[in-house]
Amino acid sequence: MNATDTVAELRSRINLIEEAYEFMLAYASQGLASDQDNDPGRQVRVYLTKCDAALSGLPGVFTRSVEQQGLQPTAPYDAFIDVIARDATHSQAAIQLVLAQPAISSQMVDNLNASIHLRALLTDLFLIDEVLKSHRSPRSSM
Repeated sequence: MNATDTVAELRSRINLIEEAYEFMLAYASQGLASDQDNDPGRQVRVYLTKCDAALSGLPGVFTRSVEQQGLQPTAPYDAFIDVIARDATHSQAAIQLVLAQPAISSQMVDNLNASIHLRALLTDLFLIDEVLKSHRSPRSSM
C-alpha cells in the first residue's frame, strides 16, 4: 500500500468514527426505548458496526503512515499510537457491549457517547490527524 492509499484509508476510518459519533449524538436525543421497529434504531446498529470495523487495526494504519512519511524520531509517534491503541480498544469494547444488547435505547447510546474512552479516542484522532497532515506534501493532503 502506498502513502496515498494509506492517507485515504486513514481519512476513511476517521470519517466513519466521526460520523458514527455524530449519529449517536442525534440518536441519544430522541428518547427511544429501543432500536427495534424504527429507522434510527436500525441505523444506530449500522453506524456502531461500521465504527467497530474502523477501529479494528487503526493503530497499524497510523504506524504505516508514520513509516511512509519517514517521520523521525519515531519514538513520540510510537508512544502516541500506543495511546490510540488503548483508547481504541477501550472504545471498541464499549461499542461491542452496546451492539450485543437485544435493544439499544437512546439512554444507552447517550451513556456510550459520554464514555471517557470514546471522547479520548476522538481527541486522539483529531490530534494525530493534524500532526500527520502537517508533514504531508501539499499534493498528498486531503
